[in-house]
Amino acid sequence: MKLKDIIQPLSVLEQIGKADTEITDICCDSRLVTPGALFVAVKGFESDGHAYIASALEKGAAAIICETIPEGVSVPTVRVENSRKAVALAADAFFGHPSRQLTLVGITGTNGKTTTVTLLYHLFMDLGYHCGLLSTIANYVGKTRLETANTTADPITINRLLAEMVAEGCAYCFMEVSSIGVEQERVSGLSFAAGIFSNLTHDHLDYHKTFAEYLRCKKRFFDTLPPTAYAIVNTDDRNGLVMTQNTAAKVVTYALKTLADHTARILEQSFEGMLLRIDDEETWTRLTGAHNAYNILAIYTTAVCLGVDPTEALVAISRLAAAPGRLETIQGPHGVNVVIDYAHTPDALENVLKTLREVAPLSQLICCFGCGGDRDRTKRPEMAAVAQRLSDRLVITSDNPRTEDPEAIIQEIRSGLDWSGTAKSLVITDRREAIRTAILTAPEGATILIAGKGHETYQIIGKQKFPFDEKEIVNETFKLMAK
Repeated sequence: MKLKDIIQPLSVLEQIGKADTEITDICCDSRLVTPGALFVAVKGFESDGHAYIASALEKGAAAIICETIPEGVSVPTVRVENSRKAVALAADAFFGHPSRQLTLVGITGTNGKTTTVTLLYHLFMDLGYHCGLLSTIANYVGKTRLETANTTADPITINRLLAEMVAEGCAYCFMEVSSIGVEQERVSGLSFAAGIFSNLTHDHLDYHKTFAEYLRCKKRFFDTLPPTAYAIVNTDDRNGLVMTQNTAAKVVTYALKTLADHTARILEQSFEGMLLRIDDEETWTRLTGAHNAYNILAIYTTAVCLGVDPTEALVAISRLAAAPGRLETIQGPHGVNVVIDYAHTPDALENVLKTLREVAPLSQLICCFGCGGDRDRTKRPEMAAVAQRLSDRLVITSDNPRTEDPEAIIQEIRSGLDWSGTAKSLVITDRREAIRTAILTAPEGATILIAGKGHETYQIIGKQKFPFDEKEIVNETFKLMAK
């Protein structure tokens, strides 16, 4: 592809050299540059891509996009005001605008993103459509699974995967859209057919600094939706209609508690699932809990907006299973149930604990959790307060401490407890031992929530990832109990 075609959507401030240069690849990591590639110098938080322009040229970069043109550059160079946005628009053009060639649905919100996109992917695959998925757990091109590193990938990866989906004949793609992804322009240039808003609670304030800024980034996603798209929002959340204040998209609402275009009510629930009344029809789902009722209602609303027959959508919903690490229940000896969930915010933890109280009201509820290092510190005491209020016993431990001292993180968590919470809590820094202790000391019929890591099969200590599969640990401990 010619450079002139790639930069056509960009707001070019200055251009040096020939625009008809042939480009064979696009990248913003100088280590990945191959001869003929276009290198986009992006200013990051830990490093500035402009410092690696010379390295990119040494590896054969055929052209450069940057915010500051270095002296003596010998290849065609384009100067832009915002290289983050430029790389997204350039990637979209380089890969042939793939999001325009399928139906792309994005979901944003604090909680529920992974479950909702995963359920949508499986729902539409069940209905006979070839689909793609871009999520925290994994990416899928059709049925081919690809590992993922971020909630919202970089724009080159996104567009490369979308192009693979188009080549594989995918009709739909469902993707998580994080607030950080929006703020860093990772979804700029993409053509969305629908955007979903789940909820907005406390998270990512280590990055956004204020809740108002966090909200602004979420809202910006809906501000950029085209008139042909749907803005599907949860109006039980007080920020639901805030998201749609400036959108050009067609607004469709869903709710469990208030009037909306589509509503649902929980009729029955257990560890095995729940019976819902969605609009005027009843359906059984293998998921449980009010938060999952919202997720189910969101996918139903989305499916109907995209032209699926309502009855057909409900039948397909009844066949869906939960996403890995989302209220995943393992039954053990002596009636003990261990529930693994990704809940890592105060609101998510509260939702899960309330669900477990409703499902097993007579069971002792034990909450084993920690908080991630190098992340929002303000939510640590809040999570402790939630766990204290809704649990009978607490086991406070490490999550992914990363470069922070695990003991220091735990002390910040414990600052949210009062004397009664301290009295019923146990601190075990080693997460493996914390899980084993929670299970081995649980009374008959207890329910144990292991919160925070969910689907993850690793633990990050320092800057290294170590194998850590909570399901394996639980099953090994159950074997000890059974002896």
